[in-house]
Amino acid sequence: MARYLGANCRLCRREGKKLFLKGDRCYTDKCAVERRNYPPGQHGQNKTKVSNYGLQLREKQKVKRIYGILERQFRLIYQRADRMKGIVGENMLSLLERRLDNVVFRLGFANSRKQARQLVVHRHFLVNGRCVNIPSYTVKPNDVISVAEKSKDNPVIKDALEAVVRRVIPTWLELDKENMKGIVKALPIRQEIEYPIQEHLIIELYSK
Repeated sequence: MARYLGANCRLCRREGKKLFLKGDRCYTDKCAVERRNYPPGQHGQNKTKVSNYGLQLREKQKVKRIYGILERQFRLIYQRADRMKGIVGENMLSLLERRLDNVVFRLGFANSRKQARQLVVHRHFLVNGRCVNIPSYTVKPNDVISVAEKSKDNPVIKDALEAVVRRVIPTWLELDKENMKGIVKALPIRQEIEYPIQEHLIIELYSK
């Protein structure tokens, strides 16, 4: 499967915002956006006028990079959201938030979504008592996400849980830190997604 192998900090600099792709580093003064808040490359500091299409494209790229998915997956999520009842943009963000790798990250079992994806693929997590190793798996209300018994001493997961105080766990999730499990209490709503996302720009782009 295709995946991005370049420097994560370049992606944050390209979007001009912290996408929190490097875990703890993003909360320190070493963050690339803090040190060099302009796009990478030799022309990064040149000011250019951005068209409406450019704004829509950048917004789509930003969301793809936040959740760590590629174009084909992202388009499928948009198409699925378009078939659902309700507002397409909010449906799309809800589906992105309910990805298993994102839920693992949100609960604090990993320091970044990239790390969460790797942990899921390596079969460290159970959903309702059954092993699920598909990062794109969509969780539902009342699902229980737990660390597999063999993985409870995994230093990566334990270190991430120690640092969970830096992040706010959304209200639609509940963490039982002692038993290393989390519960999906409800569907995520738009107000709980704190990232500065203008989903209407993405809908306009795909609607052309």
